[in-house]
Amino acid sequence: MNGYRKLGLIAIALGASTACTTVVVEAPGAAVGAQLSVERFLQAANDHDVIAMGRIFGTPQGAAMDTGGTFGCAFKKIGSWFGGQSCVRKQDVEIRMDAIASILEHEDYQVVREQRVAGRDTPTTRVLVNMTTRDGSVINDVPFVVVQASHGRWLVQEIDLQRVMAAR
Repeated sequence: MNGYRKLGLIAIALGASTACTTVVVEAPGAAVGAQLSVERFLQAANDHDVIAMGRIFGTPQGAAMDTGGTFGCAFKKIGSWFGGQSCVRKQDVEIRMDAIASILEHEDYQVVREQRVAGRDTPTTRVLVNMTTRDGSVINDVPFVVVQASHGRWLVQEIDLQRVMAAR
């Protein structure tokens, strides 16, 4: 048998043996993006960086801090008369983020696990975090619901703040 034919048979044998192998691959960056958004949000909360928090917090339609310009807000206001949402002022977003930051102040955190949230129109992940507060107490399994918005960005949409406050 010549060398090329031998290499060809080896390649076929390897191909046949791997043809029955099942490999599970996550969507590119899905879990990583959700987890990174939670980590960035927690860091911004500790720094009381309400602008950064507002850029990481939002809905599938976009970040809370992206309130739109005057022209866009005019259309949103008209839409709100028919059941749509009106514009939120940046100052209001900053006040909300500051309140959230005060609740989420922590010494350390650890991402425990992630799980897909079923029944959503857009990719959504629940990231569970164990938080150590500044007084040393540990709050287990604080859920952060993270949604994928436009351009693949992952935004924190929900945080169980009651769980954090009850544990303090």
